[in-house]
Amino acid sequence: MSVFSKIFNAIAFAILSHAAFADQVSTRNGDDTFFGGGLISQSIDTKGDTFVAARSARVKGAALGDMHVSGFDVSVDVNVAEDLYAMGATVVIRGTIAEDLSVMAFSARTASTAKTAGNARLMGNSVSVEGSVAGALSVIGRDVILNAPITGDVRVVSQTLSFGPEAVVSGTLTYSTNEKIKVPVRVASEDRVTFEKVSGGQIFEEWQDVTKEMPALPTFASMMFGFIVSLLFFLALGALMLGFMPKRLARMRRSIAATPGQTFMLGVIGLSMLFGLVLVTALTIIGLPFVPIAILAIVVAWVLGYALGAYSVAMRLWTGLGGADDPSNLARLAILAGAITFIALLNFIPFVGWVANYTLVLFGIGAMTRALFQSLIGTPDVVLDVDMKPIED
Repeated sequence: MSVFSKIFNAIAFAILSHAAFADQVSTRNGDDTFFGGGLISQSIDTKGDTFVAARSARVKGAALGDMHVSGFDVSVDVNVAEDLYAMGATVVIRGTIAEDLSVMAFSARTASTAKTAGNARLMGNSVSVEGSVAGALSVIGRDVILNAPITGDVRVVSQTLSFGPEAVVSGTLTYSTNEKIKVPVRVASEDRVTFEKVSGGQIFEEWQDVTKEMPALPTFASMMFGFIVSLLFFLALGALMLGFMPKRLARMRRSIAATPGQTFMLGVIGLSMLFGLVLVTALTIIGLPFVPIAILAIVVAWVLGYALGAYSVAMRLWTGLGGADDPSNLARLAILAGAITFIALLNFIPFVGWVANYTLVLFGIGAMTRALFQSLIGTPDVVLDVDMKPIED
């Protein structure tokens, strides 16, 4: 499992377990321990794998399995018996890691108290390595500072690279910067230093090369590319819907918030009808040429349902947290982007993630099915809000 999928497990758990962003929630599933919330300052002593997801996460103590931490502001002072994975805007590592360390952040730092017994991989805008590494060190960043003893090989891809007084590389040092720099002999002798000039566009290719033997980051570039394409698609879809049918879209997403159980069942009925349409069309023999069209209808309904379900849940959370019920279209697109970003992460949780995404699809298809039934039978297109009061456009 990649570092990102492991970290996404924690984010996805946080979304599922406390959508209202409670101060702190913790639970266990087998040997796994989960912590989620807005602000977490926790001393832990866990036996298996540990997952932490919060806006601000400050964790100390000990973990006997892998540890996965994500948040905006992350501080980890934990002695980890296996691997440590961390992602956030600001990440500081202070504990001892018995195996490998993987960090991705805008600002990433390993403090002098941090000790990594295996390999360390860090990626960020600014990266400061002050903690010792017994294995190999791989770094991608804009500005990189090396100020720690590294027993294994070091590979750095950055715009700038500087060395502190504690920097010592026992293996080979391979660096790629804008210009060749003078590496002090106390850091590494000249015969163990290699300079490879690299442009900004080649950084991700270099990162793939240096991480071939690192199972923590096997397909980051492809994952990010696919995610960005999907996000742009859903944003374009959302912009079209908000532009051409804003009132109907508002009615459908409010119907989900007002009657979630009924909408879910309508989603089951609507999706069942679509799948049944494929079978009925095929059984008529003469309808066989139309089977691909029926299958296409399922795909279209699935995509639209997923987008509508994600948007509706996000808007419900937005209003529940005090946001305006009728924000600007730009704000709606931002909410949709946030929803797609976080909800897509649920796919990284085996089974649970699939069920959560499927539920969103059924919510969306259920709202569309209600709107279709109302149009067919001529019922006024009116829904109730969560207080069971009529909603007027």
